[in-house]
Amino acid sequence: MPEKDLMPYLLVGLVSAWGGVASYIRKLRAGLFIRFSLAELVGEVTISGFVGFLTFFLCQEYRLSMEMTAVLTGICAHMGSRAIFTMEVAADNVLRRWGGVKMRGDQ
Repeated sequence: MPEKDLMPYLLVGLVSAWGGVASYIRKLRAGLFIRFSLAELVGEVTISGFVGFLTFFLCQEYRLSMEMTAVLTGICAHMGSRAIFTMEVAADNVLRRWGGVKMRGDQ
């Protein structure tokens, strides 16, 4: 695989990690953590990386510009698990409309 094919993924990883660090700093300043914790920071960056890649793939599917993809990736990465929950609700709604696919909590 040529190196140029990896560049978008590297940029997504960088933007996502940056969003996780920004989220951690915001929480630290807001007093949600008593002191710096490497474990909390790694957790934030891991969740943000996961969300960032999900957002990237959704943006690619909808053929959004790279600029809009970068913006949405950064915002969703900063949101972290809140973005995952939002995506879960959206996926649940879509699957229900596509034929009554049941999601968790359904009986």
